[in-house]
Amino acid sequence: MWVPKYVALLAFLLVSLRSGIQDTQAQKPRRAAPAIPKTWDDEAIATLEVPLANPIGSPKHVSADYYYRIPVRPIYKSYPVYAPGHEPQGYLDWLKQQESEVVWDDSGHQPQVKTEADWIRAGEIVFDAPIGYGGLAGGEPSDLYVRETQFVRETGTPVARDGTLPFFRYVVEKKGEVRIGILSCGMCHTRVMPDGSILKGAQGSVPFDRVFAHHWIHSHPKLDEARALERSLFAAPWIRSEPLPALDRQSVEEIARIHVAIPPGVVARHRSSSLFPPQVPDLIGVKDRKYLDRTGLQQQRSIVDLMRYAALNQGADDLASFDGFIPADFPDFKKLPSPETQTRYSDEQLYALGLYIYSLQPPPNPHKFDALAQRGQKIFQSENCVICHTPPLYTNNKLTPAEGFTVPEDHLQKYDILPISVGTDPNLTLKTRRGTGYYKVPSLKGVWYRSMFGHSGWCATLEDWFDPRRTRDDYVPTGFKPYGAKTYAVKGHPFGLTLSEDDRKALIAFLKTL
Repeated sequence: MWVPKYVALLAFLLVSLRSGIQDTQAQKPRRAAPAIPKTWDDEAIATLEVPLANPIGSPKHVSADYYYRIPVRPIYKSYPVYAPGHEPQGYLDWLKQQESEVVWDDSGHQPQVKTEADWIRAGEIVFDAPIGYGGLAGGEPSDLYVRETQFVRETGTPVARDGTLPFFRYVVEKKGEVRIGILSCGMCHTRVMPDGSILKGAQGSVPFDRVFAHHWIHSHPKLDEARALERSLFAAPWIRSEPLPALDRQSVEEIARIHVAIPPGVVARHRSSSLFPPQVPDLIGVKDRKYLDRTGLQQQRSIVDLMRYAALNQGADDLASFDGFIPADFPDFKKLPSPETQTRYSDEQLYALGLYIYSLQPPPNPHKFDALAQRGQKIFQSENCVICHTPPLYTNNKLTPAEGFTVPEDHLQKYDILPISVGTDPNLTLKTRRGTGYYKVPSLKGVWYRSMFGHSGWCATLEDWFDPRRTRDDYVPTGFKPYGAKTYAVKGHPFGLTLSEDDRKALIAFLKTL
């Protein structure tokens, strides 16, 4: 009779053990799903941007009701683009056999997002996702122009160590049709390093404007369409001295040549100008920045402000009215288009993107803090560089007014302003739709892997930036110089220019360790 007793005892122990496990699981706190903030909130959007230098041109953004009636753009699975001579054999035929696959939309497709690491990985998907197809200038030189040797040679698009052109992606929206995906966040914020490695989130090395010009030259657009696209990107009608005063007299070829003058690391992005383009920002460490854009256009008070920045710069600010000029209404620029004709990211996609960008880390720094760098640090301190470039962020996170701009009294209470001008070229911040009248104090962290210094990237290297000859009228910039100019004086920011050659070398050695 001992067997039944043994079985009963065993059953009792198993039930007790299972109950104990269940109790333990019930008591273990579960990780709560993140509360996804609303990207578009009318009150927050109204105070998001610093007013433009001429407040009459400050944008009146669309309402939250309009914004949330815009359909969410689906994110499709995408594939690497290889440079000519590097593509695996049969790759294009293989792509044509792939089924169309939606990775993320608002109809049930979504990557697994249970942990913060999952959200960050999902954010990288958004970062790499193209939002347009074909050519940058509206036409397509060929269906798959990135596979042409002429394209890579003429634009100077860098090839990564793995043979890819990491600024582009192939997308299969329909089986058998392979499209070139463009205008992802990664297109402008991916850098091919000197050793061929790929650094995501950095100041990008894509020759964006030269690619743009290549399309103008080879796709043969109509002249009226070319001029209208330039207006949609850059026009600021309330400014009497137009950023592009001769646009109505420019040919397609001349428009292309203006863009060819803009080197990689500098981009004539929308709301700026092809005559005074901004340097592409490094997104690594952007979590610690209070102002976004070279002109400090947008405040960053939390991750939701970065989400708003992404939403605006991936199409939403083209819907705004700039004193009656609405860029999205191509080619008339007078009416707000129907929301159904636009696309946007979902709040979940933007939240994931923000987490991914915040997670980005710099690459290992090969520059050691040796005796020369130590001497340079002392020079950095004695020259009072720390006033503007304050450790540990190496920025004071403030705005400085450009020459010719008078700081409104109420701005001193609303914004972090250092009321001292460093005297750099004021055109970007006074004559464009991004122009606030200010420039932000940039961080010096990571300058060792960046290039094209100054807010329009006039100097390709730190050595060029600290060359006292750059302020002379006969100086030939190593980075951007305005179209048609043989020489260009890079004036302003005189700090460090009067140092001895040895002291300059020491200062630069220190800066490269940051």
